Amino acid sequence: MLNLSDWVRIATEIELNYAFDAFLVLHGTDTMAYTASALSFMLEDLGKTVILTGAQIPMSQLRNDAVDNFMGALAIAGHYIIPECSIYFNHTLYRGNRTSKMSSYDLSAFSSPNFPPLVDVGIEIAVNWKNVLRQTGVRRFRAHKRVSAATIKTFFSPPIRGVILETFGAGNAPQRTDLLQVLEEACNRGVIVVAITQCGKGSVSDAYETGRTLLQAGVVPGNDMTPECALTKLSYLLSKPELSIAEVRDFMTTPLRGELTRHSRSAPSNLASVERTLESIQDVLSEFVRLTQLSTSGPQIMLTSDTPSETTARDATAPWTWTAGEAATTEAVLIPFLIHLAAAKNDITNMRFCIDTYSGKDGTEEPHKAANVAGGVVNCPDPTNGQTPLHVACLNGSVQAVDLLLRSGALVHLRDSLEHTALYYAARQCHEDIVNKLIQTGATLGGADEPFAVLGLKNALLAGDQTAQRIWLKAGVKFANNSKL
Repeated sequence: MLNLSDWVRIATEIELNYAFDAFLVLHGTDTMAYTASALSFMLEDLGKTVILTGAQIPMSQLRNDAVDNFMGALAIAGHYIIPECSIYFNHTLYRGNRTSKMSSYDLSAFSSPNFPPLVDVGIEIAVNWKNVLRQTGVRRFRAHKRVSAATIKTFFSPPIRGVILETFGAGNAPQRTDLLQVLEEACNRGVIVVAITQCGKGSVSDAYETGRTLLQAGVVPGNDMTPECALTKLSYLLSKPELSIAEVRDFMTTPLRGELTRHSRSAPSNLASVERTLESIQDVLSEFVRLTQLSTSGPQIMLTSDTPSETTARDATAPWTWTAGEAATTEAVLIPFLIHLAAAKNDITNMRFCIDTYSGKDGTEEPHKAANVAGGVVNCPDPTNGQTPLHVACLNGSVQAVDLLLRSGALVHLRDSLEHTALYYAARQCHEDIVNKLIQTGATLGGADEPFAVLGLKNALLAGDQTAQRIWLKAGVKFANNSKL
């Protein structure tokens, strides 16, 4: 059975070998969910795929599930960038910190009761891109390795620093006065008590009076976190000396790696109306016209709504109208082209328009958007060359666009149809500010970049171009190879 030192060792190995495109960890099933939850917090600003898998029947047996699990995980890791710590089991990829082992004898041993799978593998590999996390910071990847065994022991022996309280139903507990007093005194001393539910499905809430008394005593609601996740997340936060008790309590109710469901503060809205979606499409077309028109004194193209008389006449014929789905699909087709054009022109206003159109008020993608864009609209590839908006912005030196894309979840490790990364194009065009920003975020040369990068450095040396030499070296072209140039 793995423990904290093993988690640190796995995180360290990933950090030391982060030049690889993805990581596959073979793991026993009993503690796999705990390891996946722990790594999801320890691997900070993760930009590459990390998959844990194992088997109920070992590979040494003639009939086993090990081969299917291993090959399925390997196929996903080799073909998709899913920058999360996940678990692949029985043709399904789950978010690691949302997963629990539900059975010791079924081949479908794991389940994610409160969050849909990231990938379903059948005849086709269906990736649920709308639920895949994206790195939105501009910091390089690093592994947090200060989690110690002493932190976990505090859950069971004095001095107590934190407790995971598994409650009944939706957060209910016995209403004994002495028990509530102990909990309140512990919370007042700075002990962090997190309430989660014993149920496989559901979450902790204040729907019942018995649940509200726990919250009034200072207990932190763990929402729908799994026990494995709640334990490892609290361990992770307590191991950070820079966090105060209040900050740890706040972070326990905040989704850091998608481990819990953020409760909406308002009632869910109905399906977007056709009229509102059509208005949005008109806005998109207007932005296309504005970006593509040339400076001229001639007449300008203007897109306007129907006049009242035209509208009345059309309504009088009672025509069939678009469905909301058809309207949303049209909008979803237009937005990727607009964000590429905006990235090329460094038009931040239009880029925010595209990102906001795809997102709700809380920054999450709205369910009525028909297009399941891989990694969101900021990572949508151009069908002609496979370039993402980040590739386009790097090629054109759009510094502000690059910064906005990175903060909105753009993946720095994606490659275009020629197997080139955005970092390669930024270095080739000598956009040093962009190269610095990409490197800060953790970008590296990969795929077909290296031979062309070496050639670029050679040409810079022959031409005496010190700026280009400096940029190529920053991008990661090994100076040791220069003697061969």
